[in-house]
Amino acid sequence: MILNERYIIKVPASSANLGPGFDSIGIAVDLFLTLEVEKAVEWRFFTENEELSQFPRGEDHFICQVAQKTAGKFGGNLHPCKVKMESDIPLARGLGSSAAAIIAGIELADLAAGLGLTKQEKLEIATDMEGHPDNVGASLYGGLVVGCYQQEQVDLLAFSNLQFEMVALIPREILLTKESRKVLPDIFSYGKAVQASATANLLVAALLSENWETAGKMMRLDHFHQPYRKPLIPFYGETEKRALCEGAFGVALSGAGPTLLCFTEKGQGKRLARQLQGEFPQMQAKLLQIENHGSVVCKLEEAV
Repeated sequence: MILNERYIIKVPASSANLGPGFDSIGIAVDLFLTLEVEKAVEWRFFTENEELSQFPRGEDHFICQVAQKTAGKFGGNLHPCKVKMESDIPLARGLGSSAAAIIAGIELADLAAGLGLTKQEKLEIATDMEGHPDNVGASLYGGLVVGCYQQEQVDLLAFSNLQFEMVALIPREILLTKESRKVLPDIFSYGKAVQASATANLLVAALLSENWETAGKMMRLDHFHQPYRKPLIPFYGETEKRALCEGAFGVALSGAGPTLLCFTEKGQGKRLARQLQGEFPQMQAKLLQIENHGSVVCKLEEAV
């Protein structure tokens, strides 16, 4: 047990898919789940956040369960902790709230049990729990990530300092990922699979080469999930049209939805957010920046 002082664990939110990058492309954004951790006699989770207050307060809390599972996997002795939680990541809106909680739990186990895990080990644990590496990889590494999970192996590359901004259009309604996945097809024909993967490949190339027009086009041409999920989100068509008219180069579902992510060149996001908020007052139009650092663990006095 190495927890003799109070520590901060800070994990960014994430958006995944970005159109055709289904279960493989993710991006970290500047919304955060923050834990203030100190040694305690028994597990206790508390918060002033109304959304987070609905969850269990003891060792049956999801983050604690992740931490215990992680420590058990590596034979670590996980001492109980008192954990204060804060978050500005909206729940069940397609911004990786569950992935952030998984990374937070793994970081908690690594800290409190002194496991000394590498980032790759953390990624493998998180991907096994989440089922795909895009959200957890982005929250762990920061920046834009492209990952692959097959044969129980995870390969992932992260890219930072990309020159675009995002405006998230966040509705009041929630959409659970398990419900959104039910509408997806079980199989694709060979020809359609080739088209879908080619579209995702070109999206990555366009984002990295700053070819915004092509990136936006590939987002619209997704075959993997958006055509099936759009009927679940009645405002999709109208908001996409308005965002493109107001200067966005692309629009995509954030994760499984219902949040829409509108992409714009660096420096244009503030204006786009203002315009979209005026057009759609029933939703929150929030300017997001890419978070390039991923999860951070530090002593409380060192936190910025």
